[in-house]
Amino acid sequence: MLRQSLSILKQLSSVTKSQDATELLHEDLVMVEQRVEPAKKAAQVLHKKLQACMQSQSGLEAEKRMKKLPLMLLSISMAESFKDFDAESSIRRVLEMCCFMEKMLANMLADFEVKVEKEVLEPLNKLSEDDLPEILKNKKQFAKLTTDWNNARISRSQGSTGPQAKQDGLREEVEEAWRKLESIKDQYSADLLITDCFKHPLPRMFKNISELKEDNSQKGELSVVCKVYGEPLLSHLSRTNRDIAAPIQECIHMLLRTGMREEGLFRLAAAASVVKRLKTCLDQGTVDHSEFSMDPHAVAGALKCYLRELPEPLMTFELYTDWFKAAGEKDLTEKLEQFRVLLKKLPPENYNNLRYLVQFLSLLSEEQAINKMTPSNVAIVLGPNLLWPQAEGEVALFDMASASSVQVVTVIEPLIQYSSSLFPEAVSFEVPDLPEVPDVTLPSPVTHSVVAEKEKLSRTVSSSSSTTSSSSFHLPLSKTSRYWSARTDLYLEFRITT
Repeated sequence: MLRQSLSILKQLSSVTKSQDATELLHEDLVMVEQRVEPAKKAAQVLHKKLQACMQSQSGLEAEKRMKKLPLMLLSISMAESFKDFDAESSIRRVLEMCCFMEKMLANMLADFEVKVEKEVLEPLNKLSEDDLPEILKNKKQFAKLTTDWNNARISRSQGSTGPQAKQDGLREEVEEAWRKLESIKDQYSADLLITDCFKHPLPRMFKNISELKEDNSQKGELSVVCKVYGEPLLSHLSRTNRDIAAPIQECIHMLLRTGMREEGLFRLAAAASVVKRLKTCLDQGTVDHSEFSMDPHAVAGALKCYLRELPEPLMTFELYTDWFKAAGEKDLTEKLEQFRVLLKKLPPENYNNLRYLVQFLSLLSEEQAINKMTPSNVAIVLGPNLLWPQAEGEVALFDMASASSVQVVTVIEPLIQYSSSLFPEAVSFEVPDLPEVPDVTLPSPVTHSVVAEKEKLSRTVSSSSSTTSSSSFHLPLSKTSRYWSARTDLYLEFRITT
């Protein structure tokens, strides 16, 4: 209050000089004030031009944007075109790869435009339509109140020789005008200070665009090199020089270690975050088996996702109706013969991967007494991921509860039951060894050691007597002729000395 009174007295003492609004601002804010109007014009123009560069409708989620992008429409047209070529056609292969690339680019562009809208366009619009206009509004009010204050001072100066009552009234008018001017000055100065603190949001926003473009470019490079999920099977195998798709082979290797006796495998869901991380690792070719092998449900989930996200099912769109026709055959011998005919019609890459997968599923069903996954149960949960109808106009999306998804069980179940007859070529499930776990010795009286002991096949409880008594519990490996169960892949010895 004292400070305000002193300020008023100071202003009243200078009644001969009329002051401009700019003169009342701190010199550091004068330069900031001069940038506000040009910044508003620049923000409006740039928002309009940048909005015109967007290829999708504003306000939509990335998935909905992608469907309307020209790149996605081109991808759909390519998908419709290559189905008319035979599987061995080089034109079909090129179209499949281009179809995948265009869809991938459309997805990246949709994500990019969502981020540009959120991080650049929306702040730019707020700056040009709300923030800067509010500052300019306060600027006009500041200039008006400065004029009112100057006029009040002039009137008081001219009436200084009049009656005392009139002089008191003029003095009060000057004081009131100054209080109003001080209030708007504080608000206006604060607005300018905030603007100056950010050194203007415009450079920051366009720096965001550059960073988003760079990030999008890097994602594109990674996707071209690493993307596996959603890539056409033939394209993936050709690019990686493989016979079996990486997600199928890697996941089966991990399941052979740990999942064969896991109850409800492929039926029970795993944590979505773990499945997502494993999918990312498979995309990038950096799967750590020791990390994911201990969560077989996540591995099974990642395998199901790969099969479901293929642009075309492993058993192909072309043979969709034929599979059901063969499955409807009453005579078992005739049914299997028709299955063999259809298997020969599959493209080589589809046949090889289906054979690898089905023989693994047959192996899995042999443990049905423990894992509860009979051929029928396996067919129920995996069948709709192997065979589904082609939808019109885009990559097929299927209803897991539809009639066709239920009928597909009649196709997949006999494939698993009679896999050795339908796929006479033996599959070698060679599972690379995990890195050896070194022996760990802790100070007495407690010693824990972990020793690789693949030859011990039974649980042993032994005890030894010496000057100190001890008990040893041996938890050996369970092994079959075809796979190791990773949960007992190590012979564990816990020796507690008393």
